Amino acid sequence: MIAEIGHFALILAFLLALLQSAFGLVGGARRDVRLMAAARATALFQLLFVAMAFCALAIAYLVPDFSVALVQQHSHSTQPWPYRLAATWGSHEGSLLLWVLILALYGAAAALFGRRLRPTLVSRMLGVQALIAVAFLGFALFASNPFWRLDPAPLDGAELNPLLQDPGLVLHPPLLYLGYVGFSAAFSLAAAALIEGRADMAFARWLRPWVIAAWSTLTLGIALGSWWAYYELGWGGWWFWDPVENASLMPWLAGTALLHSAIVLEKRGALISWTLLLSILTFALSLLGTFLVRSGVLTSVHAFAVDPARGTAILAFTVLATGAALALYGWRAPKMQTGAVFSPVSREAGLALNNLFLMAATAAVFLGTFYPVFVEVLSQGRDRISVGPPYYAITFVPLVLPLLALVVFGPMLQWKRDTLKGLIGRLKVPLAVSAVGLIAAIWVIGLAHVMQILGAALGLWLVVGSVWVLIRRWTAGGRSEIGWRIRKTPPAVWAVCLAHAGLGLTTLGIASVTALETQTVATLAPGQSFDFAGRRVTLTEAEMVDGPNYRAERVTLRTTGPGVNRQIASERRFYPVTGTWTTEAGIDLTPMGAYYLSLGERRGDGVVIRAWNHPMVGWIWWGGVIMAFGGALSLADRRLRLAAPSERKGQS
Repeated sequence: MIAEIGHFALILAFLLALLQSAFGLVGGARRDVRLMAAARATALFQLLFVAMAFCALAIAYLVPDFSVALVQQHSHSTQPWPYRLAATWGSHEGSLLLWVLILALYGAAAALFGRRLRPTLVSRMLGVQALIAVAFLGFALFASNPFWRLDPAPLDGAELNPLLQDPGLVLHPPLLYLGYVGFSAAFSLAAAALIEGRADMAFARWLRPWVIAAWSTLTLGIALGSWWAYYELGWGGWWFWDPVENASLMPWLAGTALLHSAIVLEKRGALISWTLLLSILTFALSLLGTFLVRSGVLTSVHAFAVDPARGTAILAFTVLATGAALALYGWRAPKMQTGAVFSPVSREAGLALNNLFLMAATAAVFLGTFYPVFVEVLSQGRDRISVGPPYYAITFVPLVLPLLALVVFGPMLQWKRDTLKGLIGRLKVPLAVSAVGLIAAIWVIGLAHVMQILGAALGLWLVVGSVWVLIRRWTAGGRSEIGWRIRKTPPAVWAVCLAHAGLGLTTLGIASVTALETQTVATLAPGQSFDFAGRRVTLTEAEMVDGPNYRAERVTLRTTGPGVNRQIASERRFYPVTGTWTTEAGIDLTPMGAYYLSLGERRGDGVVIRAWNHPMVGWIWWGGVIMAFGGALSLADRRLRLAAPSERKGQS
């Protein structure tokens, strides 16, 4: 019965989305107060019914109800209940339902919090948002129904992919989707502004919170996904340039450009057309990511489906939505220019240059991700190529390095007009500290790793530059005012400094682990040892252990060295239902790095141990967390909670 309730709720949500699109677009065009109010109400009811459908599927997994085909395919009675619950979004159909739930959540948020904005803009935004919901709810109902029944019902299920039976599945996909789908709000708002032919500072002030919310959650989701891959896959890597990893990186890069562009539009009324275009392109890249994991055009541990027909439907919607938005942009955007001017040395110019580098980097990732797909399609499957790290090392990295150098300049530049002499004067301390850091990096890393040396110096440059922004602000009025100025520092200033400093920490971590990583392989029997990276590793115990739905071979290793005496356990787990082996690495993570031990296959009387030493690798993920926290903190700024007051009666 619970599946039928969920299915019925999904049908009602689809019908409500149709009504919402009509109410929102027609009400905005006619300035009909009743229709615009109806659009708000249907957005709230749509969220209610999508949430009912999602809860129904979650309950079916928790019970578990193996008469529901999706539950049977991705769950088993021996699975721990947290993984049965997380399996709700661990499949194509379930993840699509989560996608729709978050889409409805953003639509309801726009209906609730948009009351101070001009009603026609919010109404049209809700109408466009509903059109997206119509497409995905229709896709869920007619091509990816999560509530199909099996008759007769099997006694047990086929089990969730063992690689996904991890706490990472509980948080990683929801965070990514909050980011991906969050950019739909920016897309809908830009489309609404283009329909009205008006995008002003009030529009930018309303746009920025949506972009910040999406960007922050996507940042956290990417960082968590990198950590999950690091400890779960047993490969000793934190990023693999997998096409689906790239699918999250591309909207993150474009969203970062959009965030900075929206700041310029809000503060100075400039870059209107560019901001609108970025709003369209960022969500288009999110849709392409949705297509990649569901199309079957690639093989990846992240992919949900291998059904080309369903992938084609998503691609068709992506092309239709993006094409329609770009056509609207081409028609309306040329008429939406402002007279805002700025000099080549100004904060506006710095942020515009920042945008160019970000979008060039996005284009490099896009080409590396989709070129193999284009080759395979054009050759009708005869030719297959792969694009790996060497491509990104010569295309992506050279674009990112100057971008990182520019980041510190932005907060130090004056709006509208500045001078190079004044700018350099404000940056003397960060420049001096970074120069010392460059010398230290050359000494530690060695001249053989030029890119990593520059990366380390730029990471330090970002951290010191962010701290220097705060120090200059706090000391501007003399020592007597420091305490008062610290207390009065706006959340937006803290947010910028934290986000940039977090990027610096991530850059330092990437440069260090890339240049200084070492690894070795040894075969050990109990009592035997090997020396690696300043530690002696001794295999103290090997045993078989039983888990809730797996059997594991576990080894306990003691690592000793100057000031170090640790026990690290690593496992190889066998899941009998699927016949799958997984590796659970043993990791000693410290502030200065990670000592990583992975259990391999048996060889004679011993077992293979793969060991890595990853200096400062944890800084990659902590930097991501700090960036996301900085973004979330900016939402606390009072200025972002004060949208433009409603227009007077009779005004648009």
